[in-house]
Amino acid sequence: MKFLIVGVGGVGESIAAIAKKRDPGSEWMELMVLSDYNLERAQEVGLKMGDAERFPVEQVNAQNKEEIIFLADKYSADMIINGCDPSYDMIIFEAAYEAGCKYMDMAMSLSEAHPIEPYKKTHIKLGDLQFARAKQWEDKNLLALVGSGVEPGMVDVFAKYAEKHLFDEIQELGVRDGNNLVVRGCDVAFGFSIWTVIEECLNPPVIWERDKGWFTTEPFSEPEIFILPEGIGPVEMVNVEHEEVLLMPRYIDKGLKRVTFKFGLGDDLIKALKILHALGLDSKEKVRVGDVEVAPRDVVASAAQDPRYIGDKMFGKTCAGIWVKGKKEGLERQVYLYQVADNQDCMKRLGCQVVVAQTAFPPVIMLELVAKGIWQGKGVHGPEYFDPDYFMELMEAYEFPFGMTEMDSEYKRALDRRKPG
Repeated sequence: MKFLIVGVGGVGESIAAIAKKRDPGSEWMELMVLSDYNLERAQEVGLKMGDAERFPVEQVNAQNKEEIIFLADKYSADMIINGCDPSYDMIIFEAAYEAGCKYMDMAMSLSEAHPIEPYKKTHIKLGDLQFARAKQWEDKNLLALVGSGVEPGMVDVFAKYAEKHLFDEIQELGVRDGNNLVVRGCDVAFGFSIWTVIEECLNPPVIWERDKGWFTTEPFSEPEIFILPEGIGPVEMVNVEHEEVLLMPRYIDKGLKRVTFKFGLGDDLIKALKILHALGLDSKEKVRVGDVEVAPRDVVASAAQDPRYIGDKMFGKTCAGIWVKGKKEGLERQVYLYQVADNQDCMKRLGCQVVVAQTAFPPVIMLELVAKGIWQGKGVHGPEYFDPDYFMELMEAYEFPFGMTEMDSEYKRALDRRKPG
């Protein structure tokens, strides 16, 4: 297949690097076009790939649908990969549809808060604009694979795997993400898109419950301590707006009653985000400064440490996973399915810092599965739509293996009693 990446920031670069390492002989990836508004950035990534024929470089304005369509036509792209901030989703999504290409993103179309009760009710939810177009994509026999990063993405596959293999009944799905990362010389640093960090952390978090449907709560609400595996340890986590809560109830049942997403942000980042909000520096609306108009959030994103270039200063591990509660053989069961990635390992193997590398390997697995015809579909779907087994099998080959903690439960105690000796 031929792929066009629109936006080669940290995640876009990592996608290219991982795909090149995985498929050096063009078994399933014939071409991957590296395009970005910043031509010098695209050229920088192209030089790292070291194969101008297979990784050609182009300049593109992600706000200009016609430019994206032109590049898709120029290279006969089969799939367009959205490597930009989610504010560009609908432009790239529509460009792929009009160009007759499959589509992939790592974060879905943006939400809009309820105008009267933002911390109680939803209004326009993450992905609503894309799912509203599902019938048109289905009629055109095209697939839009949305929410296909690590979170959302990999953990959604984990949820489907748990439904298929680990539980007879699922009561609750709780995404839990945290790390022990330190960036030397930085009091507050962002491992991925700063614009997106502000968006998802300050928006009203969404929770799903069977009896209530989707509803919202206050940012940073319901703090809890969750113990992460492989030496990371206890991390305080809070509610954050995220796509998994909007995706999982669409595809997973078995009696599901509740879905949440909690992230270990840390006190320093929470304080910084609260200050930005109090000063209005999180706003996406442009204000006049002298002779120019600029959005305050864009200024913050431009002034903060660039996540593409902090890998050599970063140390530690990050963990993405899902806590599943339910029943097996009539007994209460809890498991945590996870993936832990180490920054030093990612820098050594891929030349990319851990947060973007961990975000990038799941979409590359999905690209391989789509290119080989293993994952097939039409319409607009999250990763839960597909059989999880193939994805899980490939994680080891990609050198990002998954782990599972069997947490204390009736089922675990029963298993322990069954062990010989």
